[in-house]
Amino acid sequence: MGFQKILVAIDHSSLSQMVFEQALDLAKTNQARLILFHCLTADLVATPPPFAGELGISPQLVSQAYQSQYVRFEDQLHQTQLLLSQYTKLAKQQGITVESDYRTIEPGLGLCQAAQRWQVDLIVMGRRGRKGLTEALLGSVSNYVLHHASCAVLVVQASQTATETKLPEATEVI
Repeated sequence: MGFQKILVAIDHSSLSQMVFEQALDLAKTNQARLILFHCLTADLVATPPPFAGELGISPQLVSQAYQSQYVRFEDQLHQTQLLLSQYTKLAKQQGITVESDYRTIEPGLGLCQAAQRWQVDLIVMGRRGRKGLTEALLGSVSNYVLHHASCAVLVVQASQTATETKLPEATEVI
């Protein structure tokens, strides 16, 4: 039994390239279809508070903040479309049937919903290797998907060098 539909979690990280390459290899081996998917986080889309004036906040200030956030969201959306387009082109060059989509939703939930919607056999996604307090505060998308997905999940681990922050080498001052 091979995979027929593979959902690939694409984001703007350097790990995304590794995830895509792994999914591409699986698609070639299984003659599967790729579905490239990106989640825009919901915190990018904020609505102004309905009672801003009653809270002592200038309506003009709220409006400017909202407009600024909207411009930021539009930029993120454009960058996401470009990213998905680039990966789609690469997959098509390899003879793989591919489509792409994005949603404004929390990534873990979005990936699980997309997997059900497209009835995929496999989700391929990355894991940055967060641990301890960082994982507790920021959460772990891969952990959420592993526990909630309706299909198999392949988690591509970031290499140690990709997740470490390299400090400059100490130089001796004379």
